Amino acid sequence: MFNCKCATTNSLLRYLFIATLAVALFLGLDQVKDKCYIFDQYKLQEVAQKNIELYSNDTRLMINKIAEDLDEVYPGHIQLKEEWVFNNAGGAMGSMWILHGSLTEYVIIFGTPVGTEGHTGRYFADDYFIMLEGEQWAYSAGELTREVFKVGEMHHLARGEAQQYRIPEHAFALEYARGWIPLMLPFGFLDTFFSTVDFVTLYHTLRLYATAIVGELLQGKI
Repeated sequence: MFNCKCATTNSLLRYLFIATLAVALFLGLDQVKDKCYIFDQYKLQEVAQKNIELYSNDTRLMINKIAEDLDEVYPGHIQLKEEWVFNNAGGAMGSMWILHGSLTEYVIIFGTPVGTEGHTGRYFADDYFIMLEGEQWAYSAGELTREVFKVGEMHHLARGEAQQYRIPEHAFALEYARGWIPLMLPFGFLDTFFSTVDFVTLYHTLRLYATAIVGELLQGKI
C-alpha cells in the first residue's frame, strides 16, 4: 500500500512538473512571438483597397491580383496556386484559399456567395477581416446594435474576444490572423466531428496548412 501511494504521488508530481514546464514555455514564447510576424494588417488592407478599386467588377480577377501583389510584397511567403476548401467553424460555413500559413500567422481569402452566420471563436490571436465584396455584420454580447463592415473596411477581432457575425447574402474577404495559429485549429475542426462529418475537407485543410508550415519552417519562419 505504501509503495502504491508513493508511485501515485510521484506520477502526480511528474505530471505537475510537465504541466508547469509547458505553461512556462508557452508564456515565454508568448512574450517574443511578435518578432516572428512578417505581415502588416494595414499593408494588407492597402493592397486589398488598391485591387478593389481596379477590379471590383470581377471578383476572381481581384482575388488573384491580390495574391500576386502580396507575393511581390512578401516574396516566398504566398501560395499562388489557387486551391479552395470549405471551412466550417462555429456554425458558419464558407470556403477559403490559404495564401500563407505558419505557426504564428495565416493569410487567407475567405468567403461565400450564399451567406452564412455563426460564432467567431475566441483565440490566442488577433484576427483582421478585410472586406473585398459584400458586407459583414457583427456584435458583441450585450450590444444592441450591430457593427457593419463594408467593402475596403477592416474588422479587428482582438485576442481573447468573441462575437456573433453574419455575412448577409454574399461576401469575400482577405483575412489575416496573428498569434498562436495551431490553438485556433480545434475551433475550426470540431464542426467536422460533431456536424458535417466531412473528412475529405478536413484532410485537404490539414494537407494545405501542414505543407505551408513546413515551407515556412524551411525558410526559418515560425
